[in-house]
Amino acid sequence: MKVDKVVLASPRGFCAGVEKAIKALDWMTRVFEPPVYCYHEIVHNQFVVEYFQSLGVIFIDDVTVVPPGAPVMLSAHGSPPSIIEAARQTGGTVIDAVCPLVTKVHHELKVRAKKGYTVLYVGHEGHEEAVGTMAVAPDAVHLIQSRADIDALIDDPGPFALLSQTTLSLDEWQDLREYAEVVFPDIWMPNRGDLCFATTNRQAALREVAGDVDAVVVIGSANSSNTVALTKVAEAAGCPRVLRVNGTRELPKDLKGTIAVTAGASAPESLVDEVLRFLNPKNGVTIHSVTVEDEYFPPPPELREMLKAITALVDLVLQAPEPSSFDSQADREFTAAEVLSAVSR
Repeated sequence: MKVDKVVLASPRGFCAGVEKAIKALDWMTRVFEPPVYCYHEIVHNQFVVEYFQSLGVIFIDDVTVVPPGAPVMLSAHGSPPSIIEAARQTGGTVIDAVCPLVTKVHHELKVRAKKGYTVLYVGHEGHEEAVGTMAVAPDAVHLIQSRADIDALIDDPGPFALLSQTTLSLDEWQDLREYAEVVFPDIWMPNRGDLCFATTNRQAALREVAGDVDAVVVIGSANSSNTVALTKVAEAAGCPRVLRVNGTRELPKDLKGTIAVTAGASAPESLVDEVLRFLNPKNGVTIHSVTVEDEYFPPPPELREMLKAITALVDLVLQAPEPSSFDSQADREFTAAEVLSAVSR
């Protein structure tokens, strides 16, 4: 195929939370003999899940099936408190790879619930992040997916607070936020919105170009909320053809003209490279950037402690003159893309 031109949105692909989670699970597969168990998909991407399955990771939806003493990782989307406790009861090493931005929302919900608030949580029913968040204070929170859900709470005495799933479309969240402010003028909201900066950055980059191209290709899995949000952004911008694909095998062969390409926050850049080779633009690739992301989330604290203990043991065996320590710069420079490369094993 030879399209005329490709406009590549930036930022795209892996966010800091996904980087953290993939590298953490990679460490688990290196430290422990398989199988390593992971509660839910580590991130919502078919390629990433299949890669870790090839290394002996078993993805589960029920922690009670984990054999006693087996290592368990909890996904980046955040887990209900009951699941975290149940995982710890298995007796094995438990690493929680929850994104810090999701942890922030968990904390906000817990605090508002203790203060007697009725919490309106804007999210998608059944999504792992929404399930895990709402489980923090189930008696105080109501899932909001439409204006009707807000209207249903109008007779509640309040006070009210508004929190959100981090991976929503900005347009979707903004409509419900503005309506909630009309219905409940005194509603409490966090000083900084709950939407993930990576999610909003990817949407902003695509929004600026989607209306001026012949088609948009969004790379990512169907169960990825932020990926689906990108397709909605492109449609709302007026793009006549919007395609969400897992990879080149799902691309039609009749694409032509100028094509915008982006990727959800859990989609590897290697898939983007494959799509660009498939499109083979006659007039090259133009990068449209709205910002540069440099955020870094360190490994989960449980993993850092485990690696610290392993390093101390190695120092003891080798009689190192000075004890080693966690090298955050080395961890920052070692990327999830390298994890997913066969060369890194």
